[in-house]
Amino acid sequence: MKPQRYTYLIKFQYLGFRYHGWQQQPDVKTLEGRVRKTLKFIFEGKKFNVISAGRTDAMVSVEQTYIQLFTYHELENDFLSLFNKNLPPDLRALNIKEKEIKFNIIQHPKWKEYLYFFSFPEKIHPFAAPFMANITKKLNLDLMKESAQKFEGEKDFYSYTFRPTPHTITEGEIKTCEIVENTYFQASFFPEKVQVLKVVGKGFKRNQIRLMMGMLIDLGSGEKSVDFFEDTLDGKNKIKLEHIAPASGLILNQVVLEE
Repeated sequence: MKPQRYTYLIKFQYLGFRYHGWQQQPDVKTLEGRVRKTLKFIFEGKKFNVISAGRTDAMVSVEQTYIQLFTYHELENDFLSLFNKNLPPDLRALNIKEKEIKFNIIQHPKWKEYLYFFSFPEKIHPFAAPFMANITKKLNLDLMKESAQKFEGEKDFYSYTFRPTPHTITEGEIKTCEIVENTYFQASFFPEKVQVLKVVGKGFKRNQIRLMMGMLIDLGSGEKSVDFFEDTLDGKNKIKLEHIAPASGLILNQVVLEE
């Protein structure tokens, strides 16, 4: 007789600045590695597994996402408190609920909202470096705002997929793409004005937001033309982009699970 399995959905957040991304890797500090180490300590040898709603790159932070925990034992009522007590201070579990065992966070339909924080052209306070990209050149912000909206819709994002192969699915959907002034996070050491690229969509590719931001910076600085940009929005053109914006400005703001 097979032992009974349980699965739990944990709402989660973290500051990614000192980690080499989510996915566990040998010889580097990762978020998944820290989560697994903490769970191994708490469960004292009991079997478990954990998966995430999505992988984040090195230095990328998350305001709200989900991880899914699989166990062969029911969790105690004080699990969440114990979990948080033993996690590093830059990781936090917000809540937890049990799900049917057939639930799979990776396959479940979901929308993701990303925020990319940037300021220009003055040099920022060093304390702000983990939270935003500092573009030390003048940018045509109006052109960047106008161009950002052209990412919206169902498209082949080949040019905004990091190292695509013939087997890579490059199609995706962006519901919202806009540049707005920051009202999300505040700190005394932030510059007076911080801009935010807000992107809501499905099926994001590796480094997609950072490639999009890189293109918008190139447009704003005059290094790329609008015609070139519009050509990149048609995947049939197979244009490969190289400007990947810094990771430190990127935050996965929320993951919304469809019912």
